[in-house]
Amino acid sequence: MGTSDSVKILAERVRAIIDKPTVVKRMFGGLTFMLNGNMLCCISTKGLMARVGAAAEADALTRPFATRCLGAGRPMAGFILVDHRGVASDTDLRIWVELALDYVGNLPPKKPKTRKTSPHKPEMTTRTSRKVS
Repeated sequence: MGTSDSVKILAERVRAIIDKPTVVKRMFGGLTFMLNGNMLCCISTKGLMARVGAAAEADALTRPFATRCLGAGRPMAGFILVDHRGVASDTDLRIWVELALDYVGNLPPKKPKTRKTSPHKPEMTTRTSRKVS
């Protein structure tokens, strides 16, 4: 099984646990699940990055195969990276996803970002192809 297959399988396992509507985006080199505009977790070849919040971080780091998540070489407060071995069982995966749901589910929803256009540059438009006779 290839690494992209393992990411897809883990994503399907996460989807089966989450009982709320989520949006999945390609971010952080993987598939990122968003809940009400807030990042919930991300699946990549490194494993599962779960957003548990700063208050739960110390306790979460005591779990097997869990490390502090680094973004651009700096620790990301409240984000835990769990190696694939730490989410191999459905029980362990459920614990991580529920930790993230508990934290992110209590965050206020984010408003969708509006697209800003520069007054100096024309707005980009999408071209449609035309059949030339």
